[in-house]
Amino acid sequence: MAAPVRVSDIDVNPGRLAVSLRGVTKIYDSGIVALGPLDLDVRRGEFVSLLGPSGCGKSTALRLIAGLNAPTSGVLQASDRDSKMRTGHSIGFVFQEPTLMPWASVRENVRLPLKLGHMPAREANTRVAEALAQVGLADFADAFPRELSGGMKMRVSLARALVTDPDILLMDEPFAALDEITRFRLNDDLLTLWRDLRKTVIFVTHSVFESVYLSQRVVVMTARPGRIAAEFRIGAVEPRGEEFRTSAEYASYCRDVSHALTPLHQGQPIR
Repeated sequence: MAAPVRVSDIDVNPGRLAVSLRGVTKIYDSGIVALGPLDLDVRRGEFVSLLGPSGCGKSTALRLIAGLNAPTSGVLQASDRDSKMRTGHSIGFVFQEPTLMPWASVRENVRLPLKLGHMPAREANTRVAEALAQVGLADFADAFPRELSGGMKMRVSLARALVTDPDILLMDEPFAALDEITRFRLNDDLLTLWRDLRKTVIFVTHSVFESVYLSQRVVVMTARPGRIAAEFRIGAVEPRGEEFRTSAEYASYCRDVSHALTPLHQGQPIR
């Protein structure tokens, strides 16, 4: 049985941290206390999933890390390649909806952040081609969103996040609306990208099964205001695949994480 780990059990060597939150809270203008106080460390190159009840602040935490919103209190830092800690630097964001421009081709949708950053055309062309190849869409560069399946649209969204070569990839339930077969395939492809590119990934999901399959660490959050209720290290051998997905080890991890999540859905504290 996998025992939950406390924050103090995690190696938090500052030189290896990609993201650090200390006492972070978010209170909206309406007075709703959405998050915190939240303490979370994510190591460079780590794949961490945030799991918890609807409305617990998982997406709010991502938006704070991305710099899309400011915390009400606390300290939040994200790292760049030179190991200095800076807020909101070198981060890619994949939203739950692909949010593609319907009038633009796949190539132009992926190029958008480079265009906004005024990158020279030659370098941008190379970056876009590489990003499309990474997500398996090299042959669809001239297609339009209306011509793509839901899974392909999400691949475009992922390519758009990767095209800037971010250090940290934030993903907010990107596969929630997809059918199970497509979701399994994209889970496998995401793990391959993570292993190849060595990005730091913070992944929000409502699925226990998805969180265990993808992650090195699953962080279970309480109901609003979101705080950390439990953490689980997923020590499965890499690379993961169908053998792990159908193994007793996987089922055991899922059972343990589900056990931690159940009282939260029932509004009870974890003992």
